[in-house]
Amino acid sequence: MVYHNLKALIKGIRACKTVADERALIQQESAAIRASFREEDVYARHNNIAKLLYIHMLGSPAHFGQIECLKLVASPRFTDKRLGYLGIMLLLDENQEVLTLVTNSLKNDMNHSNMYVVGLGLCTFANIASEEMSRDLANEIEKLLGSSNTYIRKKAALCALRVIKKVPDLTDHFISKAKNLLTDRNHGVLLTAITLTTEMCQIDENCLNEFRNAVPLLVRNLKALVTTGYSPEHDVSGITDPFLQVKVLRLLRLLGKGDARASETMNDILAQVATNTDSTKNVGNSILYEAVLTILEIEADSGLRVMAINILGKFLGNRDNNIRYVALNTLNKVVGMDTNAVQRHRNIILDCLRDGDISIRRRALELSYALINEQNVRILIRELLAFLEVADDEFKLSMTTQISLAAERFAPNKRWHIDTVLRVLKLAGNFVREEILSAFIRLVAHTPELQAYTSSKLYTALQDDISQESLTLAALWVIGEYGDVLFEGGVLDEDQPKQITDKDLLDLLLTTLDSPYANSLTRQFLMASITKLASRTTTTLPQQQRIAEVLAKYTTSPELELQQRAVEFASLFTLGDLRSGVLERMPPPELKATVMGIVSENKPVGSTQSGKDADLLGDEVAPPTPVINGQATHNNHDLLAEIFGSSPVAPSSTPGRTPSISPQPQKNSVQDILGLFDSSPASPTPAPAPSPATSALATLYPQSQSQAPTRPSPQQQHPPAPRLTSYTAYDKQELKITLTPQTSAARPGVVNIMARFQVSGSNAAIGLNFQAAVPKSQQLQMLPMSNPDIQPGATETQQMRVMAPPGSNIRLRLRISYTLAGQAVQDQIDFSGFPPGLTGSG
Repeated sequence: MVYHNLKALIKGIRACKTVADERALIQQESAAIRASFREEDVYARHNNIAKLLYIHMLGSPAHFGQIECLKLVASPRFTDKRLGYLGIMLLLDENQEVLTLVTNSLKNDMNHSNMYVVGLGLCTFANIASEEMSRDLANEIEKLLGSSNTYIRKKAALCALRVIKKVPDLTDHFISKAKNLLTDRNHGVLLTAITLTTEMCQIDENCLNEFRNAVPLLVRNLKALVTTGYSPEHDVSGITDPFLQVKVLRLLRLLGKGDARASETMNDILAQVATNTDSTKNVGNSILYEAVLTILEIEADSGLRVMAINILGKFLGNRDNNIRYVALNTLNKVVGMDTNAVQRHRNIILDCLRDGDISIRRRALELSYALINEQNVRILIRELLAFLEVADDEFKLSMTTQISLAAERFAPNKRWHIDTVLRVLKLAGNFVREEILSAFIRLVAHTPELQAYTSSKLYTALQDDISQESLTLAALWVIGEYGDVLFEGGVLDEDQPKQITDKDLLDLLLTTLDSPYANSLTRQFLMASITKLASRTTTTLPQQQRIAEVLAKYTTSPELELQQRAVEFASLFTLGDLRSGVLERMPPPELKATVMGIVSENKPVGSTQSGKDADLLGDEVAPPTPVINGQATHNNHDLLAEIFGSSPVAPSSTPGRTPSISPQPQKNSVQDILGLFDSSPASPTPAPAPSPATSALATLYPQSQSQAPTRPSPQQQHPPAPRLTSYTAYDKQELKITLTPQTSAARPGVVNIMARFQVSGSNAAIGLNFQAAVPKSQQLQMLPMSNPDIQPGATETQQMRVMAPPGSNIRLRLRISYTLAGQAVQDQIDFSGFPPGLTGSG
């Protein structure tokens, strides 16, 4: 059945009961339309194209009607042209080759005497014009912009917009015409002219200067819209032409940015818009929002900015979630511009944390972070902790990070800082980053007056909850280091001291060992903790035996990390009095600002570094421990030093190269460290590379010496003046090492030593690894070696600094390993050849 018109076809398709029936009917009708096209039936062409466009709207193929649409456009009848242009806009796009055939028809119709035919051509051009067509018809568009007919001028402006988007080079052609259109009194023409001008200013910065002269004209137009009475033609909810007002404000924002003169011209009208616009309806809110963005973008005075921020604060009280979201989003962007003005709306921002909409809660949270300062840190952190208790899991990681960073930066005192982090660990201990936990431990180590208080709080917290991993780790570390103070002052129970025994303490710690929440890392911390406790004089013999049994149990653990630690810690029990020295309290690690290895949703607070963190070797700040896959990386020497609290061992640091060390028979790790200063020579063997879990442990048991900075300053790399005396420290296996000390009377006890490395033969020393150790009463720091490969005839250097009590002699134990002619060489020497009194008088 063939349908003779569109209405009949629609009825037939709607009457189909199944999709298959509908598809069959469309295929049948499409075949009939094709047959009619082949017959060149002029009278049926209009109906066929109308039916074909409906079929296209249903999603069926209709491309075979493209040429027929062109034939309709060529018809002198207006109804045929209208349908033909509609078909072209629907069936063609700018990438179709057929489009080139349309250009001539468009040019002819743009010069037609009937304004509606001209309008059809302009409308089609604005929708499908390609770059080539834009170049071909740009002159026609420019000419129509000067038409006396407002209907044509309006459509021509939109066509000009299409042209400059496709061919930005043609922007200059329309500048003068666009300026003339801005003086038009017709709202439709003015709306399209402002749209065109805005696009031109965004595409070409040179246009900004051209149109800044039009700012007074735009201000007058906006003032007329704001102050005019009721205009039924343009009224929307009691506001005159809000669409035009929004467009004008956007253009003013572009023209006023970075230009004080233009901004001054528009200040008054912006204040008038912000004051007089009705905010009870959504139409008024849209204008207010654009006015706020304009005020904040241009060079407005401070009073106007405060007014804009107050409008955003008023938006926060709106019932519409979209308006509140927009206000929070904008305040997040401008909080750095005028923090005090945003602070006035702090309470309502905090109320948004309880909103049912998760997007609003997220934006309010980010804004709350930005508002924290020294004056309000207690209030805001209290509110954030209250929200942390009920927050979704996806918020907790960023919240624990931001709260801890804010506490680190703005804490009024150390006790409040510790209490805050403890609260975070209790509420969301499974969502705490490793850097935050490390920073907390550094804080406790540097606050001896609060170590008993912190140990007591962590003891109580661990009794109440062992499910929070970071809380458990912090408690194990702190109690392991400072647990003996619990026996002296007792545990604070509701501010009343309660005495505990070593059995109570050990019972609590061992509950974490077999807890369902225990993992490899907590077990490693536990072993270090109980081993430390065993060395304290407050631990009785029965409890020491319990600890030894626990360690013995894990010496056969299938998990390598646990087995290694258990074996190493168990071996300490055979050292007698030496055990106490090895397991004494760790020296406080170097204080440094917390540096996060990731970027959170909002800029983190408290991430600045203070001057006191500067490295002793110069003005540079020691870099943070590198983080790989969320775990801190340390070399094996650092790990041993950190676990056993040994004397400072400073290995040379050469980025990007692993020194080659010859294999030696395995030796006990404790003897390897302690053997540095015994009478018999030691042949050290490097420990296995630490796993991520070991590295995490190393981060929280920081080494006693400062790590060498990886980027020394140029002054530190230069060798000292030639007049200084050099002493030969090593001259074997074709390698010669000389040490040149330098002292300053202004800094007694500090000796800078320049080590020089040379090879005497024709072979290069490859992968030189130079390590040094000093007695416990002294401290050693080392910069990286200039090059670990020593070529014949070349001299490589490395600078060290020794800090010793004035009057003491400098003693060094040196380890050297390198590869020479394919053979691995490793040696160890003692050097004390510096003259007495080098460190000054005692």
